[in-house]
Amino acid sequence: MIRKATIRDLDAVASVYDHIHSAEESGAITTGWIRGIYPERETASAALSRGDLFVQTDEIQGKETVVGTAILNQVQVDVYKDASWRYDVPDSQVMVLHTLAIDTNVKGCGYGRKFEEYYRQYAIKNGCRYLRIDTNVRNRDARGFYKKLGYEEVDILPCEFNGIPGVELVLLEKKI
Repeated sequence: MIRKATIRDLDAVASVYDHIHSAEESGAITTGWIRGIYPERETASAALSRGDLFVQTDEIQGKETVVGTAILNQVQVDVYKDASWRYDVPDSQVMVLHTLAIDTNVKGCGYGRKFEEYYRQYAIKNGCRYLRIDTNVRNRDARGFYKKLGYEEVDILPCEFNGIPGVELVLLEKKI
């Protein structure tokens, strides 16, 4: 199930971020995220305050467990203005997926695909026919995942992103 997050979900979202940071630090995955910089509990807290933090839950060992999280909104980050987007459309027609994070404990179980499906439906429900996503050029898994789902890499821009210096930000787009 995917739903808007509540204050009770913050610890679980922070735990998902923590698991990803630990996997990054051990070399098990490469996201380009950095513990203590991004994403952190404050990232989720700010999104919760705006009303655009979502969680994905599943019943694991008889308990509802947060297995994934993302931020869904129409906020295109500053660097987006410099991109060579394929579709030149008004902001009101664009929905953005930020900080999709699936807990490393359940990686490979289809949760990311289900979250992206929810994202598409959420965009349609909100009158948006254009989807945009970004990821770090280092995150080969995410890039491959989004490509399989029909997203086109439209640009790679060097920037400081979410407090992380030296990021090469891959910008992806899809028309639905």
